[in-house]
Formats: sequence, structure tokens, C-alpha cells
Amino acid sequence: MVRDKNEPEEQADDAPDARTEGEDGAEVLDLEVPEGIDPNKPSAELLLWAYRNGIFPMGDPDSGELGWYQPDPRGVLPLDDFHAPKSLMRKVRTGVFDIRMDTRFEDVMRECAKLRPKSEGTWITNAIVQAYVQLFERGHAHSVEAWRDGKLVGGLYGVHIGGAFFGESMFSRPALGGTDSSKVCLVHLVQHMKSRGMTLLDTQFKNPHLAQFNCVEIPRAVYEKRLREAVRLDIKW
Repeated sequence: MVRDKNEPEEQADDAPDARTEGEDGAEVLDLEVPEGIDPNKPSAELLLWAYRNGIFPMGDPDSGELGWYQPDPRGVLPLDDFHAPKSLMRKVRTGVFDIRMDTRFEDVMRECAKLRPKSEGTWITNAIVQAYVQLFERGHAHSVEAWRDGKLVGGLYGVHIGGAFFGESMFSRPALGGTDSSKVCLVHLVQHMKSRGMTLLDTQFKNPHLAQFNCVEIPRAVYEKRLREAVRLDIKW
């Protein structure tokens, strides 16, 4: 997941971009997609096919071309063993943030796509935003949002298929009172998934930030088995 390298300094998130940090260890794939799907054009159909097969995209910030990845090992957050620091749970209980879902999906994506200091670009290109908005309109992508004083101060988004949620990116805006807001959204995401009977929270990669929540790495073969089982479940968001 939860990738989130891409904000200006005054809105810097308190979590690194897991996808960017892990990218160097993942092989770029040549896709062999079903007939009728263009592998070079982001679309809802292409994304659904890819995620069902354990594959996810990143856009090149210079050329705009898509790269497709299927890392081994794979990062996941075990729902039954999810761990949140006590200080974070205290913040969750205070209710300092108004947590909403799916009210500003595209805004959340575009906040995640903003450039940050020391970044070389964003993998969240305009074409990727448009494709994920298509997924959102079809009910296969969702945002968890933190609001404070009427302002969007943090959030995350990802893809939902059956019993699986594929975390994509997160952001927070400390300058607007959003410190830890993305982490609070993650706690609410896990609670929501467990309440719905979902079984797989895919983070794609593991990094030190996600490790504090008990993120683990599993072999690709184990991940693919869990993925097949999860996407077969008939679970509404």
C-alpha cells in the first residue's frame, strides 16, 4: 500500500510510499491480457483483470507509460493480527477526525499524487487516475477519508474485489490538523473489512512504516492462493 511519497513539504505525510520503496525489488512484467483488452491503455477492465491475477500498475512520471508489477514476496496486513500502536488507538477513540467513505474518491487520489520533496515524480499519472475513477464508478474502488473542520485532511484508497482490498496509497495534511489521519483511516479500513467478512488486505510491499501494523511478507505462491480464495467471495463493500 500504501504508497504515499507524493506531497509538497507543507502537506508531507507521516508515512513513506511503500510501492516506491519496494519497486526496485520487483520485476516489470510484459502482460498477456485477454482479447479485447488493451494492455497499454489503463481501463477498469484491464485493472480488474490485473488485480485478480495479483498484478498492479505504476505509471512512469516522464513518459506516462504503465509498468506492471507482481512482487515476490508480497506484502500483506493480516486482518486478525493487525496491530496499531496504543497512541494511535487513543487518537482513534477521541474521534478527532470525521471518517467518511467514498465522498471524495478522486480528490483522495490526486492528493496522493502530489509531488513531495526528494521525489522524482509520481507513479499516479492522469491516465491512472481516470482508470481508477472508472473502477470507483463501478463499485470496485473505494476511499477512506479523514475530515476535520470541514476539510479533507487525510485518506487512503484502493481496489475492492470480493473479499480482497488492494491498498494503493495514502496521504495526510499535518498543516491542516491531519497528523496521523492516514493511519486512523487505515485502522477504520481494517475494522470495516473485518465487519464485512473480508479476508485479504494486500499492501504489495512491506516497509518499516507498515511493519508497525504487523505487515508481513509471504511467498507469491501463498499470496496467489489467498487471492484466489478472497476474490471468489461475494462480499459487498
